[in-house]
Amino acid sequence: MLPVKARAKRAGVEARDVKGILPLMILMVIVFLLLLFWENELTEDVVLTSMEHLHVDYPQSAVPLRYCNYMILQRVIREPDYTCRKVHVFIHERPQKINRICTSSKKMTCPNYSEIFCFQSDTKFRMTVCQLTGGSKYPACRYQISPTEGFVLVTCDDLGPVNFQGYVE
Repeated sequence: MLPVKARAKRAGVEARDVKGILPLMILMVIVFLLLLFWENELTEDVVLTSMEHLHVDYPQSAVPLRYCNYMILQRVIREPDYTCRKVHVFIHERPQKINRICTSSKKMTCPNYSEIFCFQSDTKFRMTVCQLTGGSKYPACRYQISPTEGFVLVTCDDLGPVNFQGYVE
């Protein structure tokens, strides 16, 4: 039978064995963190400019007062030069229903563009129109709320709606 000391040496791991692995582990953690932050930066801009982020509020947020002011601040909706948007529309329908607009038979040229095609929804959607009433520089924008219903106009690509182009009452 071996002495107790000899058995302990064979079964255990010594500190010098771990020292060789430590730099590799640190390098792996650094690479993981870089990939994690790089991925978040790439997707952040896409999310902030997507039609769903900018125009879809389903189910409608339960903001008792100043719905437009709150939503526009929450979603950072402004012009590229940091001025307030004159008009902004929030659609209160399921994203699946909004995606179906792209299969609509109502295809037409967009009202503001002669070469771009728009698709119009087959049914009226519930919406909130936010009309600028005060302020000119974001975030000091104040809006008036106008609930309405109308046919939605969007541009589409292979994946679904890309841009909200307006609505028809």
